[in-house]
Amino acid sequence: MAERTIMLCCAAGMSTSLLVSKMQKAAAADGIDAEIFATAASDADAKIEEKHPEVLMLGPQVRYLEGQFKDKLSIPVEVINMQDYGMMNGEKVFKRALELIG
Repeated sequence: MAERTIMLCCAAGMSTSLLVSKMQKAAAADGIDAEIFATAASDADAKIEEKHPEVLMLGPQVRYLEGQFKDKLSIPVEVINMQDYGMMNGEKVFKRALELIG
């Protein structure tokens, strides 16, 4: 079982897959065992049930779902910083995820 479980969600689950690999590299560099995965917004509820993530980070293109997820989840939910997302800055997004987990 991973030390940390981080879920990313975007429109189709494709654009965040590159960000996931960069976040995994950042986790490895920090010596943190993390399960980081991406899913499509349409499959998010099933993945939450299956994986029990500690934090949910939304791609900027699905920011409209933030309130909906915050209402039904007891974990931190946040939209990924647009600049970090656009630059695929896995290290910054990973560090923000850890901050949200606490």
